[in-house]
Amino acid sequence: MENTFKLEITTPNRMFYEGEIHFLELNTTEGEIGIYKNHVPVTTVLVPGVIKIYEDENESKKAVIHSGFVEILKDKVTIMAQIAEWPEEIDINRANEAKIRAERRINKEGEGIDMDRAEAALRRALARIEALK
Repeated sequence: MENTFKLEITTPNRMFYEGEIHFLELNTTEGEIGIYKNHVPVTTVLVPGVIKIYEDENESKKAVIHSGFVEILKDKVTIMAQIAEWPEEIDINRANEAKIRAERRINKEGEGIDMDRAEAALRRALARIEALK
């Protein structure tokens, strides 16, 4: 286990994931990053997207993180997420409907629409749909 590091993902409602992993991919406000053991320590903001958790070197688990923070240390990564979901927890019909609603709101720009909120809803819906692919 010398090439692994600890990953913890928590939400306000549960401990979503805890384990030893080899590699992690996630989306931040600065772009997509990959993390191996002994990564340079950093704390950054997460954006809605799919994360990939590699418990071994060949297979990954996907999960959706809607927003939050990540603290990266040399031997531990902690994600504090607003919402985290496994693909099997996602209702694809609800995700598609949310995507359509968000796109409609964005297309009605200027009619009292909160564009930041509509764009965030679209990003969340697209992340859910991507996790199911």
